[in-house]
Amino acid sequence: MLAESKSTPVTDELYGYMLGHNPPLDPVQRELVEVTHAQLPGYAGMQSAEEQGPLLAFLVRLTGARHIVEVGTFTGFSALSMAQALPADGKLIACDISEEWTAYGRDAWAKAGVADRIDLRIAPALDTLRAMPAEPHIDLAYLDADKGNYIAYWEELVERMSPGGLIVADNVFFHGSVVDPGATGSGAAIKAFNEHVAADVRMESVMLTVADGLTLARRR
Repeated sequence: MLAESKSTPVTDELYGYMLGHNPPLDPVQRELVEVTHAQLPGYAGMQSAEEQGPLLAFLVRLTGARHIVEVGTFTGFSALSMAQALPADGKLIACDISEEWTAYGRDAWAKAGVADRIDLRIAPALDTLRAMPAEPHIDLAYLDADKGNYIAYWEELVERMSPGGLIVADNVFFHGSVVDPGATGSGAAIKAFNEHVAADVRMESVMLTVADGLTLARRR
C-alpha cells in the first residue's frame, strides 16, 4: 500500500509566503542571485534555490562545521551562504571547473568579506577530492555538480567525513525524472545515486522535498 502524500502543493503564492518567513538574503546574496539570472539566463537554473541559502547556513551553524567541501560552485551563491555561517577560522574548499562562472562568486565573496574563508580549486572535482587527506576531517559537504559523477563524489567524500559529518546532496529528484522507468542520462544517474545512498550503511540519510529534492546524510 502506498503512503498518501501529505505535502501541500507549492503554488507561487505559497512559495513567496515561505520565502517571506525565512531569513532574507542579504544585499550581497541578493545581488549575486540577480546578476546570475541577468548575465547567465540560460544557466541560472543551476543556481541553488533561494531558500537553500539560509538552509545551508543554518546547517553550518547547527553542525558547528569548520571544514566544508562544496562539489559544484557555479556562481558561488551556496558557497557564499555557507562561508558567511562559518567561524572566522573556518574553511570552505569549493570545487569547480569554470573560471568564468566562479568569477561572479569571487566578486561576491570579496564584497561579503569572506573570500579568505573560501579556497576555490579549479580542477576536476574528483582530482581535488582524491588529493585531500584520506582521514575523516570534513564536517559538511554540499554536492551539486555533474550528476553522472555523484556516486564517485559520494565515495570520495564518505570516508573523509568526520563522525557525525553531514553530506547535503542537491537535485535528488532531478525534475521528477527519478520516478520515470525510462529515465536516461542525468535522471538515470540520480536514480542510481539515490539507491546507492539508501543502501550505504556508513551513513544515515533522509530525503526531503526541498526545491528539486535534497538528501541529508550523516556519517555514523
